[in-house]
Amino acid sequence: MLRPLLTCFLLAAFLAGCSSETSNPQTARRPVTRAQRTVAKAGETPSRPKATSPGNGSSPISAAPSRPEGPVMLGIDVLAAQNFAPIAGKRIGLFTHPAGVNRFGVPTVEVLRRAPNVKLVCLFAPEHGIDGSHPASERFPDTIDKRTGLPAYSLYGKIKRPSKAQLKSIDAMVIDLQDIGVRSYTFISWMRYAIEACFEAGVEVVILDRPNPLGGLKVDGPIIDRDLMSDVGAFQIPYVHGMTMGELARMAVATPGVLNITDAVRARGKLTVVPMQGWHRSMRWPETGLTFIATSPNVPDFAACVGYAMTGLGCQIGGFTHGIGTQYPFRGLFYNGKPVDQIQRELEALRVPGLAFRKVSVIKANGQPAIGVYVEVNDWDDWHPTELSFQLMRLACRFSGTNPFARANRTDARSFKIHTGSNQLWNALVRDGARTNIEAFIAEWRRQDQLFQLSARKFWLYD
Repeated sequence: MLRPLLTCFLLAAFLAGCSSETSNPQTARRPVTRAQRTVAKAGETPSRPKATSPGNGSSPISAAPSRPEGPVMLGIDVLAAQNFAPIAGKRIGLFTHPAGVNRFGVPTVEVLRRAPNVKLVCLFAPEHGIDGSHPASERFPDTIDKRTGLPAYSLYGKIKRPSKAQLKSIDAMVIDLQDIGVRSYTFISWMRYAIEACFEAGVEVVILDRPNPLGGLKVDGPIIDRDLMSDVGAFQIPYVHGMTMGELARMAVATPGVLNITDAVRARGKLTVVPMQGWHRSMRWPETGLTFIATSPNVPDFAACVGYAMTGLGCQIGGFTHGIGTQYPFRGLFYNGKPVDQIQRELEALRVPGLAFRKVSVIKANGQPAIGVYVEVNDWDDWHPTELSFQLMRLACRFSGTNPFARANRTDARSFKIHTGSNQLWNALVRDGARTNIEAFIAEWRRQDQLFQLSARKFWLYD
């Protein structure tokens, strides 16, 4: 995920130490209570309650999150409350990872393993593996799960999707993966691949839905160009998409041309989404009452989810690093050769809405202290998740003295484009460098994002 970002050599020196069928979504909807948001992590400062709507030049829809009375019931909790009726008597393959747990922290593997009238036959592993131990982009083979003795098939090895032989042993594939609400995070891509393979094999797909940590109202960044779609962009959606896994699955199955299967196969396929209870679109992760479990080695908490959306794209080319490490993953900014005070001044001069920048002390890998710049969200409503990344691209052109995008090799250029999703942006950066009209791109993307969100509403499971 964001492979070029994970290989930045300078990072270590800075911060390394620095039963609900999809046909009836209304059964899952409840009124949203607007309340002053509370913040449990990330150092964000509470903002005033505010709601904005499409057409006012801000994010398509934004509102202060509501406060739940207790932990949100996840899809796995709802399934258990239904006495596992949607999968009763079926042979099950479970596609999951360490963040696939119920609201009490019990792994879904164990819940299904002990469920009455459910036969758990095998496991499927996404990027990072069934135990989350593999680094980003590292391919790994099939294995035997040590906890259960079940085969754990790698979908991040030689193949991207379950094979026909693997699918012959099951009646349904249950998918319980925690996404972070960003297009390039690969779990949604592999969900798509799994749906395609299962539909072709006549195997039912059951999605156990989970929260979008950024909430369901933030939609931001470019909608990926079709020719740039890849494993880090398998859906033609904005970079920050504002949907849950279940909602994305509903959209994919209902919309011709999204899945790489024939319409006849798509029509025969069976998708069941088990929705959450108690989750509303205005909720960020801290408002769910749930404990965040690392979704990947460099996304250990909610703060990193926010940072991934905010700085990941801006540190691919140009020299900025974004604090992947043990202290401030995706939240610390550094530019080699530039004093931290200058970096902070330049970032503040950008006047990016909703953000503030402060210096933080870190410990480098060699044990020595250092100072970095931490990116803080001080107004959630005004914050547009991807804007900082695009401003960093232009700032990097000024800092470098020459145009780093014009100098990029073919591999780096391709990686940048498939993550960012815009050929036009790349061409403008190569041509204009520090003179690139980033504001014009942002304005056009916001217009497109508003239209996307309006069209996506039909697939929403939650208000």
